[in-house]
Amino acid sequence: MFKPRVYVTRQIFPDALDLIEKSAKLELWPDDEPPSPEQLKEALADVDGAIINVMDRIDGPLLDAAPKLRVLSQVAVGLDNIDIPEATKREVLVGYTPGVLAKSTADLAFALLLAVARRVVESDKWVREGNWKISHHPMFWLGSEVNGSTLGILGLGGIGLETAKRALGFDMKVLYHSRTRKRELEKEYGFKYASFKRVLTESDFLSIHVPLTPETTRFIGEKQLKAMKKSAILVNLSRGAVVDTDALYKALTEGWIAGAGLDVFYPEPVPPEHPILGLENVVVLPHIGSASNRSRREMHLLAARNLLAGLNGERLEECANPGLYESLGI
Repeated sequence: MFKPRVYVTRQIFPDALDLIEKSAKLELWPDDEPPSPEQLKEALADVDGAIINVMDRIDGPLLDAAPKLRVLSQVAVGLDNIDIPEATKREVLVGYTPGVLAKSTADLAFALLLAVARRVVESDKWVREGNWKISHHPMFWLGSEVNGSTLGILGLGGIGLETAKRALGFDMKVLYHSRTRKRELEKEYGFKYASFKRVLTESDFLSIHVPLTPETTRFIGEKQLKAMKKSAILVNLSRGAVVDTDALYKALTEGWIAGAGLDVFYPEPVPPEHPILGLENVVVLPHIGSASNRSRREMHLLAARNLLAGLNGERLEECANPGLYESLGI
């Protein structure tokens, strides 16, 4: 029986691999380091489908070098690494994994928010360095109050919504700005829609959850950071390029804002000599927003199901270019 050829560019959960192997000939990239562009082009040259990662750049020339390719299944919600119009032009379906990662990523957004606000990483380091000489001092390690403060959300999609919902448990006021106003969510949860400028100027904490597009690239720069409260804390779990890193460094060193929690960076991985890593008012994580066992397993299984659906001539559970269905007769 004919089995389509499939390439998987990162390690995924065993049950997702097992699901694929029941219906396809599978080859798995063997290293922790991602394939280079040339290695990726070579790997996809003769396959029918692939499960890919946000570090895999998919463009027109690569797609031209993969004439058999029918479906790309991304293990992520962001799609900025894929040229969707070029894939659509070549009738390549693109799957992705929204929804299943929203809660775990929102958990991490709040973990970063709390870590920066209450100076968790700073004080942990201080203790480990042997500096705790007095059992208690009323003015040690004073941080920012989270309870009752204002959380600003930029982008009220799945992850932004889950982050905003978590704020309610801290009796926070939630302001949000999004491409579309969500009146039903305002009514249900008490969120307040506000202009971009108002979210910047009134928020004690600003959490960014927008996709990376030409419009959002470096849309948080010097002007926006200077508009924020000097006591404000910025949290970014979207994409590193959404924030102008040089401007953020100036903001953190010159006192425009109080601190930042970053799960994403530009470029990634962050160079170890980058000056922002020397700042105590920043917590930096290695892009682990969805890195819980349950979420990653669900993402991998959804990616596998998307892949197999496309190979079987069926509609994907989550498709980035569903306009192809009609031309493909699905």
